[in-house]
Amino acid sequence: MAQAKTTILSPRLDAVLARRLLGQMALIRRFEEKAAEMYALGKIGGFLHLYIGQEAVAVGATSTLRPDDYAVSSYREHGHCLAKGSDPRRVMAELFGRRDGLSKGKGGSMHLFDKSVNFLGGHGIVGAHLPLAAGAGFAINYQGGDQVVLCFFGDGAVPEGEFHEAMNLVALWKLPVIYICENNRYAMGTAIHRALAQTEIWRFAETYGIHGEAVDGMDVLAVRECVGRVVERARRDKTPALIEARTYRFRGHSMRDPAGAVYRTREEVEREKQRDPIALLTARGLKDGVLSEADVRAIEQNVADAVDEAVAFAEASPEPPDSFLFTDVYKD
Repeated sequence: MAQAKTTILSPRLDAVLARRLLGQMALIRRFEEKAAEMYALGKIGGFLHLYIGQEAVAVGATSTLRPDDYAVSSYREHGHCLAKGSDPRRVMAELFGRRDGLSKGKGGSMHLFDKSVNFLGGHGIVGAHLPLAAGAGFAINYQGGDQVVLCFFGDGAVPEGEFHEAMNLVALWKLPVIYICENNRYAMGTAIHRALAQTEIWRFAETYGIHGEAVDGMDVLAVRECVGRVVERARRDKTPALIEARTYRFRGHSMRDPAGAVYRTREEVEREKQRDPIALLTARGLKDGVLSEADVRAIEQNVADAVDEAVAFAEASPEPPDSFLFTDVYKD
């Protein structure tokens, strides 16, 4: 059953883990910052939903997975895709709409997909991917596997019918699916208390008789400890879970809403930035002596080089030919 527990920082942090987690969060942050630059220059078209501020959720959660486990996300999925192991060059090429992108330039920002790392896509319709995650969990059980599925979604998906349908199915059929709600408090631009009668999202697990838990989504170690426990349980017992990761996006909903200034104050954003997940882990690593200032500088340089390489790769990739309009199209 659900329990009113908020995960506390795990005391276990060694140098290898610290560098790995910090490197992944820094890569996502710099990638998103560069994507915003490229959008402003007109090199990325369509919609662009940045993950800046929420990096601890994707990195902490996916750090508990095996390579053969699955992840699926909504349209704010660049961070999840990178954390699952996708090549930053091919992710950037997809944002550019180029042939060497993950979806051959036809998906763009909201529809990344990478079977090579079992990332089952970003999905543009709010809540629509939650039943897909249940389907992946059903397939795992049907085939007798022991993989798990992480399904990331925002608080704006909770009022949708798909959320409740999926929760009911994974509970009823005991599917190894962990639903992770990245509660950034504003969905597209509406404060959570104006959209949900029950604002403690983890409590919806009580209705379906499964494990529910809240965690500090700005603390990568807390997320890792929390998700690690439910992943182990799901793998062993085929039991689902609902995790509410309380996080905050530093940018607006999309590049069409760059700051979110209509529905939140500048003071609030600056206050939340005091709990930047990258800064929190850096401070913890330095304090514990598992990171040095030289380590941090090296990580920053490596990340900057990787993102610059990704942009160069994307710019060098050719435009998809017109014939691609008729490929990868399936008809029943």
